Amino acid sequence: FTPPPAALPTATPLPVLLMSADDFGTEYNRLTGEKMADTAVLARRPIACKLSNFPASQTRPQSGLNSADILYEHVTEGHLTRFTAIFYGTAPETIGPIRSARLIDLELPAMYDAALCFSGAGTGIYHELSASDFRGRILRSNSEGFYRTGDETKGYEHTLYAKPEGLWNELGRMGQNVPPTFGKGMIFDSNPQNGGTEATTIEIIYPSIDVRWVYQPENNRYWRWSDDVPHLDGITNEQVNFSNLIIPIVDTVEDVNICEQVNADNKCVAFSLEIQLWGSGPAIIYRDGQRYDVTWHRDGRYDMLNFTDTDGNPFPLQIGNSMMQIVPSYLANTVSDE
Repeated sequence: FTPPPAALPTATPLPVLLMSADDFGTEYNRLTGEKMADTAVLARRPIACKLSNFPASQTRPQSGLNSADILYEHVTEGHLTRFTAIFYGTAPETIGPIRSARLIDLELPAMYDAALCFSGAGTGIYHELSASDFRGRILRSNSEGFYRTGDETKGYEHTLYAKPEGLWNELGRMGQNVPPTFGKGMIFDSNPQNGGTEATTIEIIYPSIDVRWVYQPENNRYWRWSDDVPHLDGITNEQVNFSNLIIPIVDTVEDVNICEQVNADNKCVAFSLEIQLWGSGPAIIYRDGQRYDVTWHRDGRYDMLNFTDTDGNPFPLQIGNSMMQIVPSYLANTVSDE
């Protein structure tokens, strides 16, 4: 077990407090709190891209993880995990491998006024996506920007990638590459917060993967291991790292109307999981080497997740990108830290 490498410090001037839309103005990214050198990027549509995480030999290292403003990891059928990456302020050279959508992807594009980039979906989820309020900004695998790597060492389903510039070009032709309209969003404060407890190593044990995050004070970021192996970004070979590690505990149930896998007898053996990312629930936020027990909220369909402390006051994130590590409420003793 070796410590992660040092990262370059953020260029964002300190201190920064961003509480309202007026605080963000036209210079600060609503998804990270970062001041943008090129404010023109804030006029483009965010893109939510679906990325596979299993099997490791076929999917890792994924390209573009460290460029995500917000990265969600969630369980799917079979207790495997999958990512949805939100790209807005920063765009990687390429994104992938891109895989199929799940029920959570009916929520995330609405939350971030984003387009959805994915490889496909089962019949039930396709029906839901086609009827959604963001159906006009769905990017399918025949859109500009998508390409196959031709890597014969991987299964065909793990060879779909995309160039973000091509995706934004496609959105432009669709009349959809417009500035996002954000609902209630996250707030940011670069100053350390009161009320936390020290926690520098965090483990999340899913049935199919063990995830470890280690805080490095030299750069004030959290660095990721998956199954005791450093999890890398496939573009830079840098270890995956984020400013904020957020663990929402979310009710998760099977949707028996949507089947993801059938057996030889045409019997469903895996139903789609509905991650009920609305209302409120408990969450843990790790920032600045501290743990904070908070409550997550999403009151409206077009709201992002936002957070309150134990006194009901709005809780801010550190400036920078955020990892949303969703844990189903039915998994007990999943999160530990020290």
